[in-house]
Amino acid sequence: MAEESLQLEVKPAGKRPKWMMPALIAAAGVLLAVVVAIVVMVMSDDGSDGEREQVELNTPLTPGDALYVGMPRPFLFNLPGDKRSYLVQIKVQIQVRGGAAQDLVKKHIPLIEDSLLTTFSGSNAQQLASREGKEELRTQALMNVQTTLQGVTGKPLVERVLFTGFVMQ
Repeated sequence: MAEESLQLEVKPAGKRPKWMMPALIAAAGVLLAVVVAIVVMVMSDDGSDGEREQVELNTPLTPGDALYVGMPRPFLFNLPGDKRSYLVQIKVQIQVRGGAAQDLVKKHIPLIEDSLLTTFSGSNAQQLASREGKEELRTQALMNVQTTLQGVTGKPLVERVLFTGFVMQ
């Protein structure tokens, strides 16, 4: 009988392709996202609140509903002070009542921006340093915007001018 020898060849471990590590990391990220999504769905309530909110959001607007129109960009201007100039940035939202007023205000945003910028740049740094001064500026801005819109639309339309961001440096 002939002896057959069985020889095993051991090959050194080859290098992994360069794409394998990023692919494994991406797969782990996707798996983690799926697990988090499942946990969030399980931990959330039965959704009855969401359905109730959806019904409330789909109800038609009445003229008494408060709506807000944000100015597309913040107002940025310089104010002279006693010893130096100050850079001021104000973010503004306009409160109106009803969808028709909201549509008209959106239509006249460039006119409103002009009125607000004129009002803001006419103030002084000492005035804006105090809370009372900011309130006075807000009131003055409201009156100027209402006057401007009254001349164009025949109605003041704006109920409040809100400062949602105010930086002075």
